[in-house]
Amino acid sequence: MNAKSIEPVARHTISIIVDNEAGVLARVIGLFSGRGYNIEHLTVAPVDLEGNESRITVVTAGTPMVIEQIKAQLERLVPVHKVGDLTLDGPSVERELALVKVHCEGADRDEAQRVGDAFRARIVDSTRDSFVFEITGKSEKIRAFIELMDEFGLVEVVRTGVAALTRGREPL
Repeated sequence: MNAKSIEPVARHTISIIVDNEAGVLARVIGLFSGRGYNIEHLTVAPVDLEGNESRITVVTAGTPMVIEQIKAQLERLVPVHKVGDLTLDGPSVERELALVKVHCEGADRDEAQRVGDAFRARIVDSTRDSFVFEITGKSEKIRAFIELMDEFGLVEVVRTGVAALTRGREPL
C-alpha cells in the first residue's frame, strides 16, 4: 500500500484587476463559493482615476493545486484583465486597517493606552469608559492586538480586509 503525499495548505493573497462594472464582484465570489473555496479576506476598490478598473484582493488558503485552479478559473472570467498571486510573485506589501472598541475604566484605561502605544494604534474616539483604536499593519499584528484588547473588555471590531501590492516599479 502506497501512502499518498499530502500537499500543504497555505495562505495566498490573490490580486485581480477587473472591469469596474455591476456584477463583476458577484461573479468572482460565485467562482469561490460555487467550488467550496473559502475567502478569508476580501477588498475591492477602483484603481484608475477614470474608475474603469478595480482591484479585487482575495486572501484564501489551499494546496498548490487548488490555488492554481482558482487562478486559472479567474483568468477565464470575461471582465478579468489580470490575476496575480502576490504570495508567489515576489516581495509584496500587505496591510489591513481595524477599528477596535474597548470598554475600560480606572487603571485598565492607562494599560489599554500603553498596549495601544506599543502596537502604534491611534485613539480616534474616547469616552469616560471606552476607547476606539485605529490600527494598521499585517493581519497577524491586528489579530494579536485584538486578543490583548479582549482582556480589557473588547466591545466590537471592524476590519477592512487585506490591501496588498507587489514591491518595485512594475504593476500587477
